[in-house]
Amino acid sequence: MDLHVSLDGRRDLTGQIYRQIRGAILDGRLRLGQTLPATRELASRLAVSRNTVAVAYDRLAAEGFVAGRMGAGTYVSAPVEEHPAAPADGADAPRPRPVWDAIGEPPDLSATGAEYDFRAGVPDARLFPYQTWRRLMADELRASAVQAGVYADPAGHPGLRAAIARHAGVSRAVRAGRDDVLVTSGCQQAVDLVARVLLSPGDRVAVEDPGYPPPAMLFSSLGLRVVGVPVDAHGLVVDAIPGDARLVYVTPSHQFPLGVPMSLPRRMALLAWARAHHAVVLEDDYDSEFRFTGRPIEPLQSLDRHGRVVYVGSFSKVMLPTLRLGFCVAPPSLHSALRTAKFVTDWHTALPAQAALARFLDDGTLARHVRRMRSVYQARHDLISAVLAADLAPWLDPVPSPAGLHLSALSGHDLRTVVGAARERGVLVQPLSSFAVDGPPRHGLLFGYGMVPLERIPAGLALLRSALKDTLG
Repeated sequence: MDLHVSLDGRRDLTGQIYRQIRGAILDGRLRLGQTLPATRELASRLAVSRNTVAVAYDRLAAEGFVAGRMGAGTYVSAPVEEHPAAPADGADAPRPRPVWDAIGEPPDLSATGAEYDFRAGVPDARLFPYQTWRRLMADELRASAVQAGVYADPAGHPGLRAAIARHAGVSRAVRAGRDDVLVTSGCQQAVDLVARVLLSPGDRVAVEDPGYPPPAMLFSSLGLRVVGVPVDAHGLVVDAIPGDARLVYVTPSHQFPLGVPMSLPRRMALLAWARAHHAVVLEDDYDSEFRFTGRPIEPLQSLDRHGRVVYVGSFSKVMLPTLRLGFCVAPPSLHSALRTAKFVTDWHTALPAQAALARFLDDGTLARHVRRMRSVYQARHDLISAVLAADLAPWLDPVPSPAGLHLSALSGHDLRTVVGAARERGVLVQPLSSFAVDGPPRHGLLFGYGMVPLERIPAGLALLRSALKDTLG
């Protein structure tokens, strides 16, 4: 192995080698069974005699840290628990800006252990076509397909950008060509790049209230002034947007977390507001692929005639969140700056995955997967809606939602205690109040149905009913 040992001067060389290897074993950098470099190899690398290294190894062996065996070399023999040395945290230690204390730690979105997981915004990963995706990725990782040592265009794989333009154009009526598309590492990076390109610290950004927390956190971290704008049954209340807002972030197709679509008059009013105030609308087409009833909602981008809308999306809900593949569609005036911003942020998104996704889109696999999942999710959506309208009606008033991976229900009670009682019963739901921005929190619950199979939904909601009854009466 390539063990790093640094020598200071020419005094006590054996001791220096001994102490550094011993320290690496004690703090877990060298683990049980790992082989040390041969004495001749390490001596040559450090420009010391072989005997100097051999004496250090002998001392380690005498103390039980390493052992030697013919043909196996010298290896770590002490089973030491890993406890890396913590750096000093004194008065002179670097400190983050105060905004990071206000934002707090990211939520733990790993497996929760809950038997009935109704978290919102998580797809059913069990039904993803893994075999097809593995084949496509394997093809793109062949030596003949990979340009070893060559960085790619920050804007993205040209085949994928063209495929996304076609896909968004056919499925969502988005008006875009290949050059309008920038590939990103998820939707959140698309939001980040747009904010970096358009805004300066101190600028005001309007977000939906209640709304999706990560973009608001991102805007705050960039030194922007975030203001929540209320949402009603028709979507964002345009008349409540501050006149000095330079950007408005919205989820008009399936508002998160309420689930309501923005009405056509409200969408037209928002576009008129943006033009009058020389502002930009950042449209997150959240969950738009899974529409169960009613006519499709036209994206703001397809209605925009003045280049005021930047459209962002991702493949996290229709494929897998772990792939971290997203995109934005921007007007020509922003192309160059967004491409440069992507370059200085992380240069480009992983190229093999981009190439595989281009084929996944072009051969129709994604469209077939979406059609299948739309049927699966609609059955779950309809079942939860029916239970909300019947068994849970005394406590919850469902918000009509014709699309997406979750639905919400309002309540006249603060349900945080109910959420805790439900979790004790193995049911994980999210309180609507946790998505408030500026205004008073709305009380209710979110019901995601991506991770709960249809046949298990009744049992989970029955346990939730018992939590509601025991807590609220």
